Amino acid sequence: MANIQRIRQGSIKVPPEFREPTIRETSGFHPEDDAKALQKAMKGFGTDEKAIINLLTKRTNQQRQIIAEAYQTLFNKDLAKDLKSELSGTLSDVVVGLMQSPEVFDAHEIHKAISGLGTDEETLVEILCSRTNAELYAIKLTYQKLFNKDVEKDISGDTSGYFRRLLLAEFQIPRNETDEIFLYQSYHEALALWETGPKKWPQDEAFSIPIFTRRSHAHLRHVFDEYKAICGLDIEKDVTNELSGDVADYFLAIIKLTRNPPAYFAERLYKAMKGLGTTERTVVRILVSRSEKDLGNIKSEYFRLYGKSLESWISGDFSGDARKILLALIGEAK
Repeated sequence: MANIQRIRQGSIKVPPEFREPTIRETSGFHPEDDAKALQKAMKGFGTDEKAIINLLTKRTNQQRQIIAEAYQTLFNKDLAKDLKSELSGTLSDVVVGLMQSPEVFDAHEIHKAISGLGTDEETLVEILCSRTNAELYAIKLTYQKLFNKDVEKDISGDTSGYFRRLLLAEFQIPRNETDEIFLYQSYHEALALWETGPKKWPQDEAFSIPIFTRRSHAHLRHVFDEYKAICGLDIEKDVTNELSGDVADYFLAIIKLTRNPPAYFAERLYKAMKGLGTTERTVVRILVSRSEKDLGNIKSEYFRLYGKSLESWISGDFSGDARKILLALIGEAK
């Protein structure tokens, strides 16, 4: 044991991951011209959906906000409201999402997940586990502004037990966002997680919650590697074997996001589109929210995992303008 501990003392840093967005900032940007083009696309009889799709999917969120300001100045109208009134169905949902700032979009998605009968726990896990500290803070402030409610109280009212405390910890305990791995600490955390076992993690919240909600993703990856080195069992498989329900979903999401975020989102997209029916909201949310982050990586992981392109799945599950805008978001405009 002494030799193992000695070897694992100190810390190391890992290089940042390469991210490939599908939407990048347009050079030679002229917001007034874009505002006029959008007004023209909505003016008169009929709407030019193609023009709207082509323009909005080739501008970043920040550029869309500037276009909205120019539209307000030029025509004294709210661009987002005008677009929503002219469009319908999935196309409208995507365009509304594209016109919202990321924190407004996420706040609305959380509100939908906990409003009405039932709770969409998977959406809560996806958003809270994949956003940065700064993004979570912005969501909290924006949710209060939009709905005059505290997002933590709303989530607390719709969830319970250990699962509730895991979700709330994502807001309350800032995650270490460095690329540093503490070798000695990671080994002993892995050893303690294995000796305790997933079934008993909920019984020792003071031990388990900080590990999964405060440690950096780089550090957690090393913890999970150490876990397998210690017991010969992958922690993901151990969680699947010993836990179920929302708590299992949370841990599996953290493990997958820690190891390979694009693969996690690829799996979410696959599950949303496979079989009978499509969970359109999940598809729209992931494509909109990841388009300026790592949607290019998600496309690659989708093909690697399922042997078919994301483009082919979207083409098979959507039609018309909905298909066109979703394919444009993933960089496969037809």
